[in-house]
Amino acid sequence: MSGDQRPDDTLLSAWLDGEVEGSECARIQAWLQTHPDDAARVRLWAVDRDALRARFAATLDEPLPERLTQTVWRRSGPRRGFAWGRWGQAAAAVVLLGAGVAIGAWWRGGAAAERVANGPRWAQRAAVAHAVYAPEVRHPVEVSVRDGDAAQQREQETHLSRWLTRRLSVPVKLFDLRDQGFELVGGRLLPDASGPSAQLMYQDTMGMRVTVYLRKAGEPDAPAAFRFERQGDLSLFYWVEGRCGYALVGALPRERLLALAQAIARQDQAPMPPAAASR
Repeated sequence: MSGDQRPDDTLLSAWLDGEVEGSECARIQAWLQTHPDDAARVRLWAVDRDALRARFAATLDEPLPERLTQTVWRRSGPRRGFAWGRWGQAAAAVVLLGAGVAIGAWWRGGAAAERVANGPRWAQRAAVAHAVYAPEVRHPVEVSVRDGDAAQQREQETHLSRWLTRRLSVPVKLFDLRDQGFELVGGRLLPDASGPSAQLMYQDTMGMRVTVYLRKAGEPDAPAAFRFERQGDLSLFYWVEGRCGYALVGALPRERLLALAQAIARQDQAPMPPAAASR
């Protein structure tokens, strides 16, 4: 394949899974460095992959259910004298592979969409991004604002706000949620379907984290009124204010998360400080 020919999705997926080596791997890396749209799509795939791993890792370690074993055994038909070992392993693998495919389809196109049934896809991506990054211990954010003394932290906050504002092409505020018991940890840049998005992370004294997902508003998008969804243990409020869409995600009771969302909305209506608004 020539260097100027776009890798197809199958090859990009194989590269993401570490199945491409040598010159072909180098060619794909070079392609992604010079084609940001494809690079953003691959990053979205990586977010989905990591979320699936985090969600189903415990299930993969569970023993094969006895009922499934009996079902496979009964379907062996008249071959009762055939050794269970190799045939049974193959049959179980087929069944489990089918289950894995079903799980993937459920996550990508079924339950995740149903659980944000009335919401835009970016609200779903906000929940996935939270599930991936909120549990991180060493690298929860790309830019931390909690290092150094107070002056250094203010400098880091200014840098984070300016950087995200420049990349999203909308003013990005760093909300003060200390009255609600949450301190800003930092933030990161994320891919969205049509461009960059951002995630701000906050943490309380008990280590509970919430994230604010921000993106440049588009059409069609959610209305300004708060919309609430629940995905498993996660609660989510999302809304649009001016040129920006917001999604607040956390494993909190609805009332507490609503108080945080209202605090963010109030601060969003206030003028940005000159340092943060500057590019």
